Amino acid sequence: MLGQALSSLISRLVILMTAFSVHEFAHAWTADRFGDDTPRANGRLTLNPLAHLDVMGSLMLIFVGFGWAKPVPVNPYALNRRSPSALMWVSLAGPMSNFLLAVIAAIPLRFGLVPQSYPQSMTALPTAYSFLYEFISINLLLMIFNLIPLAPLDGEKIADYAFPPAWQRVLEKIRPYGPVIMLVLLFILPYLGLDIFGWLIWPPINFLTELLIG
Repeated sequence: MLGQALSSLISRLVILMTAFSVHEFAHAWTADRFGDDTPRANGRLTLNPLAHLDVMGSLMLIFVGFGWAKPVPVNPYALNRRSPSALMWVSLAGPMSNFLLAVIAAIPLRFGLVPQSYPQSMTALPTAYSFLYEFISINLLLMIFNLIPLAPLDGEKIADYAFPPAWQRVLEKIRPYGPVIMLVLLFILPYLGLDIFGWLIWPPINFLTELLIG
């Protein structure tokens, strides 16, 4: 059991540096392409994990299984001057980058290039199969979680562009309370036996995992 726990810890450390860095770089690169130099000026147009990782969010991913990175600063006014949909594309770039990482990691599993094996109890090193499987799961988790239309997640900005005006007004009203709502949904309700986020997130993650690796 200790070996498996250490194996998972090693996997999550590597995944942390990869998934979060690519996610935030995708936001920064897309904003830069739309003419907003804010991410570049703040040193975020890079794949260097040190530029993106948040201490608390990193610890959450390592020990709980999900977390967050430092948000990339963007200037919506600079983006909107280029295109009304620019902020939506910048927001969508992060989750889609995680999906792309999951697809790439699934290729060797899908075609049987990596034998199905799991860490032994006496070793701390993850097997190729267990690492890739966790890599896929965490990237899909980050994608689905960030697509939830609740501030400050990426999905809120995507929904604000795609929703009809009446729904946009609802999003605008609840936007200031987004972080509080997230805390209630993530920590308080599960403690009371009502895991709404779990019901929303795990079915699509399981479906996509099955779709990718067969």
